[in-house]
Amino acid sequence: MPKKFVFLILPHLHLLDLAGPDQAIHEAIDFGADFTLEYCGIDSTVHTSAGLAIGKQKHFTKIILSEGDFLIIPGASMKYIRSKEFKNNNELFNWISSLYQSNVNIVSICVGAFVLGYSGLLDGTICTTHFQLTTELKKTFPKADVKETVLYQEDKHIYSSAGIASGIDLMLHIIETLTSGYFAHKVARELVIYRRREDVSPQNNIFLQFRNHVHNGIHKVQDYTIENLNSSLKITDLANIANMSERNFTRIFRKETGCTVNDFKTRIRIEKAKSLLNNPDLSKLQIANQVGLTSEKQLIRILKNNIG
Repeated sequence: MPKKFVFLILPHLHLLDLAGPDQAIHEAIDFGADFTLEYCGIDSTVHTSAGLAIGKQKHFTKIILSEGDFLIIPGASMKYIRSKEFKNNNELFNWISSLYQSNVNIVSICVGAFVLGYSGLLDGTICTTHFQLTTELKKTFPKADVKETVLYQEDKHIYSSAGIASGIDLMLHIIETLTSGYFAHKVARELVIYRRREDVSPQNNIFLQFRNHVHNGIHKVQDYTIENLNSSLKITDLANIANMSERNFTRIFRKETGCTVNDFKTRIRIEKAKSLLNNPDLSKLQIANQVGLTSEKQLIRILKNNIG
């Protein structure tokens, strides 16, 4: 069953809070993710904080979400969020709360965290918002565990992000959770994001390492390597993919990635092998073959030498 993502379009919406995460999901769908997208609001037509009209939105009460789906709440003008008009939306807040009780994932972008608070979801919840508003969020919802120096947080299927750009970081994190690190990397590349930013931790996923460059030929080789580990991956073939001579290819690869071609291949093989070792139906020889090695001894040797 497809995973459904629904964006709540509030009056005075910040366009980038919507556009960034929305585009990330669209790119994931284009790459084959089994996702669907819907939009809803308080009114059928709203004006964004920039004055752009967005029309023909379903009323939020017409939306059906199931366990494991996602409601995403982009930020809006704080003048509106602080207003009595907004705070009197009890039907909306009760709806959001009921979705959470039904195990729907609730996601806030930037000041969307205040919507979570008014829906009663921040008591004892680790969360964040725009750095200029963390103090106000703490004061407004004193039981919330507000973090000030992070890009995003995930706690008890409640997700929150710090600001506009970090909404994309959070969405890539969610996409990775639902698919794989390599799939999320492909989405990030399509968005021209070459360095994924994690919440507070360094990059540890091998599929995301060595990709902080914009050389299309080298990215093609890295993608091919990941997708064809069980093939020979000869330097000649990889150089042809990059449309370079062998000598130039090996030099440029190291310059752009900071590692050699063989080192990159080995790291990818180790990561894939470690994942396959969790499958009890595969023998070590089968795993070796799937990662481009010819024997069980080769597999044991590279794992012994490189697993830390």
